[in-house]
Amino acid sequence: MTLGNPTPTEPHDVVDDADAIVVPASTAIPGWRRTREAPSLAEVYRSVPVSRGNWFRKLLSFGGPGYLVAVGYMDPGNWATDLAGGAQFGYALLYVILLSNLMAVLLQGLASKLGIVTGRDLAQACRDAYPKRMSFALWVIAELAIAACDLAEVIGTAIALQLLFNIPLPLGVTITALDVLIVLWLQNKGFRLLEAMVIALVAVVGVCFLFELILARPDVGAVMRGFIPGPAILHDSSMLYIAIGILGATVMPHNLYLHSSIVQTRKYEETVAGKREAVRYAFADSTIALTFALGINAAILIVAAATFHGTGNSNVAEIQDAWKLLTPLLGAGASTVFALALLASGQNSTLTGTLAGQIVMEGFLNIRLQPWVRRLITRLIAIVPAVVVSILYGARGTSQLLVLSQVILSLQLSFAVFPLVSFTSDRAKMGEFVNARWLTVLAWTIAVVIASLNAWLLFQIARDWLS
Repeated sequence: MTLGNPTPTEPHDVVDDADAIVVPASTAIPGWRRTREAPSLAEVYRSVPVSRGNWFRKLLSFGGPGYLVAVGYMDPGNWATDLAGGAQFGYALLYVILLSNLMAVLLQGLASKLGIVTGRDLAQACRDAYPKRMSFALWVIAELAIAACDLAEVIGTAIALQLLFNIPLPLGVTITALDVLIVLWLQNKGFRLLEAMVIALVAVVGVCFLFELILARPDVGAVMRGFIPGPAILHDSSMLYIAIGILGATVMPHNLYLHSSIVQTRKYEETVAGKREAVRYAFADSTIALTFALGINAAILIVAAATFHGTGNSNVAEIQDAWKLLTPLLGAGASTVFALALLASGQNSTLTGTLAGQIVMEGFLNIRLQPWVRRLITRLIAIVPAVVVSILYGARGTSQLLVLSQVILSLQLSFAVFPLVSFTSDRAKMGEFVNARWLTVLAWTIAVVIASLNAWLLFQIARDWLS
């Protein structure tokens, strides 16, 4: 494919006048109104070669995008909701983490399939399929989701800097603006280097929480029982609030846009067989990465449950309070390792959140700003409220803002999930890669469950306010 303003070199080629990208007729799918557009993240599009060796070498060559997606499932927003859930309710909400992760595996698999099969990310697909006003509304909602996510990353990184180096929260929030430079430098060095750094930081978080788990010595039987669903969540509005926050922190709307784009960094063959192989390996990559994220999320809640719940510290809902209590309860080194993992988590989420912002703007609006401009805008949107809250309300205010950001993410999730399920279940748009009937039913069930839980949360909040 050629970018720019080319003319067709063959009679059967088609050209999108608005976005000027040539697409061979064999790859154009008639279910879409436009031919394939210039890709989002054009600077890294098709930049990673795919191995022609055995299955393991192919898995390694496709491996990477799943981990960029997975970091969104272990970001500081997860910490806030998992800590609050473990401290208040013990191991009871572990099943929420498990179910949320299983939903994430399926939805991220659909997102990667959409990108590979159609050559469109989810934002571009929405722009193609819906009227301009509806597409614009979805863009606004996606931007709010990214702002909420970035808010969590900014606050988490600032808290980690405060815990490790005693840097005041407002200054720490401001320092996070420099993260944009890290993303730009890494991307200019190649997308594989960016993926390698993300995987390294994920490993740091994993090792840190393995250390914390060893120190916490949780009740294994109670942990196992925590993975069994219970009805208490339907009667306890505070438990439901935390559970919805966990869902919002686990299945994140911006990750669906991100994944559908970054899978296109691979140079898979534009044939049915090549796409089928790419879909299979992309699903394996994201499933492995999300399983690792499940372990880290569960570990955070387990450490909180084992350390705080039932010891007179069930009201611990702030990262700073957890940090202060870890050393007296678990011994020297626990707090430092905790803060180090938080810093690695915040930095990792920054790298992927800014990429998602660029994808959403380019896909929905076809506006292609310089990457540093787009990422600086994304970061400033998050920095302003974080600075204001940290100055006016201090640590407690920032922690409450952190949990609220995850609930906001969950409320916006359906606006990404419903289009994704609709597109991948449409034979006209996906051809022979359309979802199987059982997969369509399962995907729509998940979409309805997410929407129903969000509606129930809104009802509970409104009832509490009116009472």
